[in-house]
Amino acid sequence: MKDFWKMLLAVVCGLLLFGFITIFIFGSALSASVSATQGKTPVLPREGVLAIDMSTFSLVEQESPMPSFSTSGNIPPVSLYKAVEAVKKAAADPGVKAVFLRTDGNLSGAAPIEEFRKALVAFRSSGKPIVAYVESPGTAGYWLASVADKVYMTSYEGGNLALTGLNMQSFFLKDLLDRFGVNMQLIRHGKYKSAGEMYIRNSPSPENTFQYKTLVGSMWSTMRADIAASRGISEAALDQMIDGLKLCMPEDFVKEGLVDELVTREELKGKLSTIAVVESFDKVSFIPFPDYVTARVLPNFRAKEKVAVIYADGEIVDGRAIQQIAGDRFAAVIDKVRADSTVKAVVLRVNSPGGSVMASEKIKHELDLLGAEKPLIASYGTYAASGGYWISNNCDKIFSDAVTLTGSIGIFGMIPDFSKTAKDVLKVGVANFSSNKHGDMNSMMRPLDAAEVAYITRSIESGYDKFLTLVSEGRDMPKSKVDEIGQGRVWTGADALGIGLVDEIGTLSDAIAYAAVAADLPAETVAIKEFPEPLTMMQQIQAMMSGKNPEQEFIKSIRKPQILARMPFEVTVY
Repeated sequence: MKDFWKMLLAVVCGLLLFGFITIFIFGSALSASVSATQGKTPVLPREGVLAIDMSTFSLVEQESPMPSFSTSGNIPPVSLYKAVEAVKKAAADPGVKAVFLRTDGNLSGAAPIEEFRKALVAFRSSGKPIVAYVESPGTAGYWLASVADKVYMTSYEGGNLALTGLNMQSFFLKDLLDRFGVNMQLIRHGKYKSAGEMYIRNSPSPENTFQYKTLVGSMWSTMRADIAASRGISEAALDQMIDGLKLCMPEDFVKEGLVDELVTREELKGKLSTIAVVESFDKVSFIPFPDYVTARVLPNFRAKEKVAVIYADGEIVDGRAIQQIAGDRFAAVIDKVRADSTVKAVVLRVNSPGGSVMASEKIKHELDLLGAEKPLIASYGTYAASGGYWISNNCDKIFSDAVTLTGSIGIFGMIPDFSKTAKDVLKVGVANFSSNKHGDMNSMMRPLDAAEVAYITRSIESGYDKFLTLVSEGRDMPKSKVDEIGQGRVWTGADALGIGLVDEIGTLSDAIAYAAVAADLPAETVAIKEFPEPLTMMQQIQAMMSGKNPEQEFIKSIRKPQILARMPFEVTVY
């Protein structure tokens, strides 16, 4: 028996040792890989065409030093701010003769595309040409491509020509949940607060039908205006060709004025040779955009005074998670920025659909302390809704993209009841033994009674009233007015401007320039310092190997009596 235990102990120790060695080797190899890629500045040709192929990189809020291991391949991330700065530098760079833009396979969201497109509009004022080439243009891809002086399309048939407008899709699971005996108990304030509605209805409510249609219409209004202005056509004509399904074949795009010419591969080479001012295509030097960003957008280490950019990117959650906007961790980050004497102004870049009310409260408290000492400017990305709006509405000035989704001033709580599932579907008996009357309230194995619903409702109503008060004070508007535009309704940045939820339609670069001026720093050569600091390699390895089961984490989260301020949906534009 002793030999058995000795052998078992030896096996366990061997497995542990093997695990540690594996992690060490993996970490060392990864470290070498990161060092090799980060330690080299790309060598660029003396002059050439800046090649911006949107399928070869993704615009992100904040870059990570960790290489990507996505299933779509190793697509390098490029921070939106650096991408915009690179385009600005290219406009003044005599070595950049033109821009060749490919938008097929775009991996970026609507708000980053809006900001990047504005940078390319500014580039055109330098007098240098932008040539775009498309094969299978979707709505977002063509929106970006339309900025070009010339838009060429492949003459080959077979592309997925999906310029059909925007669409928002929602799924409703009530009938499916009923089939499995699941009773989803949703308590909310706000007739537009549709988070959770998918679990309790089999179709959208009239309020949310109106909300969704308005959102899609507002986002399309921004894109349509940009496309029409760039192509010299009317917005009505653009709608007519899309609604009439007139854009079926490549030649249709030429006929309707959205494309200048259909070209073969060889003809495209000739076009590129012309804009590069060289005799033949083999003499065209292409400058890959990610390489140009790395080589030309360098941090200003000499500047003693800086503008801090705090990236609030992701869901707002409780605790100290390193891959989301975790309340405790993020509060500590903000406190660190406040104590940093080199930081003279702060831009809070919000890209969040919201989340935990408690975490939002912690973050808001620290931001208020920060704002009392330094200029605090907000910049909204794809989302700045619910909890994302909660934490940022008191900033000195709010910049938003036109297609940003913001507002969603509302609160909800949701607890599922699996008692019928256990009894009727799984044929499992469940018994609870509690010391007090409501001890099994959050067991998810019985429906809430009237007193318990009232108990949760009281917390929901209190949270909503607090939300109204914060926005009323932060935006200097009557509480009744906030309630009128609240009710959980989501607005685009363009519409939010008209009702006072944001101050100006502008980009992250605009917000940084404004913050620099507010702090009496030179706006043109401002140095920025990013927070939270990028995760170290070991921190990311620890996160990947933490072993947390997503399903278990979800079950844990929904069985807690959490009160959430979160946007009800997320939008992807192709």
